[in-house]
Amino acid sequence: MHLTPQQLAARWQISEKTLERWRRRGTGPGFLRVVGRVLYPLDQVEACEAQGLAAPTRREARP
Repeated sequence: MHLTPQQLAARWQISEKTLERWRRRGTGPGFLRVVGRVLYPLDQVEACEAQGLAAPTRREARP
């Protein structure tokens, strides 16, 4: 199974722009380009989740 950027953004509660930025930087979950479409294999997504990479960010208080 594969997720679209829209589905992954909704799952992780982040913007599609964030996913796009991660793709450009080579970070985040692995992805495939199929006929101009970006798809995220579910096993790659789940691996990131297991590592805590998809945890929502929060601003930390400054000292």
